[in-house]
Amino acid sequence: MAKKKVTKKTSFPQKWHAGPVKGSFMVMSMVGFLVSLYLVENINYKTAFILVFIAMFIASIISMTHAPIMNEKEVK
Repeated sequence: MAKKKVTKKTSFPQKWHAGPVKGSFMVMSMVGFLVSLYLVENINYKTAFILVFIAMFIASIISMTHAPIMNEKEVK
């Protein structure tokens, strides 16, 4: 039988990094919030959609402030 490779595990957790998202993600969260606010009539669906789009907006704000700065060559 072949021996299993032992992977070295570190006792320290990896530092969390926010991943970059596109600007259209923020735009879609704002548009989705406004559309669900004014066009959805069922209160349960309206509340659910608004919470989802608020979460998307908060994620895009976190991504803008904490994402690493990348060169234009790295993005493409």
